[in-house]
Amino acid sequence: MSKSMTEHRDWIVNFYKNRNWYRFSPLIRLNFLSEEVGELNRAIRTIELGRDHPGESKKTEAEKQYNLREELADCMDQILVIAEKYGISPDDLIKQSETKLKKRFNLPD
Repeated sequence: MSKSMTEHRDWIVNFYKNRNWYRFSPLIRLNFLSEEVGELNRAIRTIELGRDHPGESKKTEAEKQYNLREELADCMDQILVIAEKYGISPDDLIKQSETKLKKRFNLPD
């Protein structure tokens, strides 16, 4: 069963609190997000360009896709936790994204 973004945010915040990871400020958490974006970059580069690293084994397409989903999820989790620390809900983020683009490109609601 799939969770909503809000349900997942609540789950990840609780998980982080239980591991004492929630205590880190948004500024520190932004560093964690930067690290995850770097890992996402590597996952996408592996799919798009391949990897030629002597310390790594070749990955199957399924392994590459799994790693991509994993890294995208890690980035999403960091963003959800940062937003929670500022009292911003996932629904607020979605609405803000759509509102900005509709206004920028003069699209109807």
